[in-house]
Amino acid sequence: MTNSYRQILRSSSIIGGASVINIAVGLLRTKIAALLLGPAGVGLIGLLQNMMSTGAGIAGLGVGNVGTRQIAQATAAGGEDAVAVTRRALFWLTLILAMAGALLFWLLRDELAWRVLGDRSRGTEVAWLAAGLALTVASASQSALLNGMRRIGDLARISVFSGVVSTAIAIAAVVWWGQRGILAFVLAAPVASFLLGHVYVARLGKLRGGSVSLAAMAAQWRVMLGLGAAFMVSGLVTNLGQLAARTLIQHDLGPEALGHFQAAWLISMTYLGFVLGAMGTDYYPRLAAAIGEPEQVNRLVNEQTEVALLLAGPVFLGMLALAPWVIDLLYSRAFSDATGILRWQVLGDVLKVASWPLGFVILAAGDGRTFMLTEGVAIGVFVGLLACLLPMAGILSAGISFFAMYAVLAPAVYVIVRRRTGFRWAPAVWRRLLLLFIASAAVAGLGSWREDAAVVVGLLAALGFGVDGLARLGHMAGLGGAVGRLAGLSRKMMMKAGVWHE
Repeated sequence: MTNSYRQILRSSSIIGGASVINIAVGLLRTKIAALLLGPAGVGLIGLLQNMMSTGAGIAGLGVGNVGTRQIAQATAAGGEDAVAVTRRALFWLTLILAMAGALLFWLLRDELAWRVLGDRSRGTEVAWLAAGLALTVASASQSALLNGMRRIGDLARISVFSGVVSTAIAIAAVVWWGQRGILAFVLAAPVASFLLGHVYVARLGKLRGGSVSLAAMAAQWRVMLGLGAAFMVSGLVTNLGQLAARTLIQHDLGPEALGHFQAAWLISMTYLGFVLGAMGTDYYPRLAAAIGEPEQVNRLVNEQTEVALLLAGPVFLGMLALAPWVIDLLYSRAFSDATGILRWQVLGDVLKVASWPLGFVILAAGDGRTFMLTEGVAIGVFVGLLACLLPMAGILSAGISFFAMYAVLAPAVYVIVRRRTGFRWAPAVWRRLLLLFIASAAVAGLGSWREDAAVVVGLLAALGFGVDGLARLGHMAGLGGAVGRLAGLSRKMMMKAGVWHE
């Protein structure tokens, strides 16, 4: 048990460390874009990125998700021939899908420019996104391969180096070209990710095992496309829902309101990478390899959820306490309306962190239909509620709708996984989740009344959760060294306070 917690923490520290560096360079990228382009420019960046990711989601047919699962299972089986077949099948299928997707996107460039941007003359800009689409699909395949083979260090290095390189390119583009540099800003990330991913995949060396027949690859393609199609539809629905939400906001409230939403959305997605990144790189492959053993699956889910809540708690509370200053620091005072959106999103993120480990069970089981249904219902709640609330609550409705989405999704996936494996959250997980949600809701509520009170209460709560989390993580994982000594000190402090019992 201790070794399992230690492995989770090791993976979280590697991917989390990479996320911290990416957050730092991302903050610089975002700050400069906000200062030079304003809310309208930031909103346009989000719209173009959403178009590209939606196209990549369709073109990729979910092969990235299924590829991780197939590689992990082939690696767990220990057969070099099985790994060779899966790797070769993943490469050729990705190449075909990337090229076909890019060609179709390029052919539809004028129509997409009209439908999304409201201006057919911007078709040339949209056409360039086809290249980003192809590289995004290819990068997802590279990550699937490295992820399935548990190359966590390589994934972290790709994340850091691509983040630094793409940020340098993006900043240079908007500094030199202003609004005309937005396209380069958007394309910098997929270009850097693909090039660095290619370097690390090449380091895996040539395929071992015997020759790979077309029939063997075709069998893999049937599995990848069969499961991937459902995951693609799910991802498509999610991306289209986000695109619809942005279109609604821009249509009803204008480009500046869209910029405020994009600001809060980016902050939420960025800091969550610290916690959720490790789930996709370590937890998912382990879960896929153990999916036939319900008892082991349930143990893995509880362990991952508990660690995620312990790590995320102080971050959530600190973000709620300092939301206005965080937005001012990362963007500018012109983005102050994003504060309320961000606080609602943080409340939704508490439920998101609790539900993600459960969602991976559905992925690992290859139940594409159920995954598609749950994601579709959730994004439907988001867009539907947003459309209803925009006339009454304005831009704040974006945050409320985000929270409602996860208030629906979290119980749904819990019930589904419980029926599949007999899963129950452990009492420690229940307590941690309820306490964190209540504390977060209290700080968010204080923030809408008195900012100074929210700062004091939120930071004290973050400190308390941080000390408690360090003590519990150190105890569960048997940490040594300086971190272990600090965890021991935290444990002694809690014992004196009467809130820790050996």
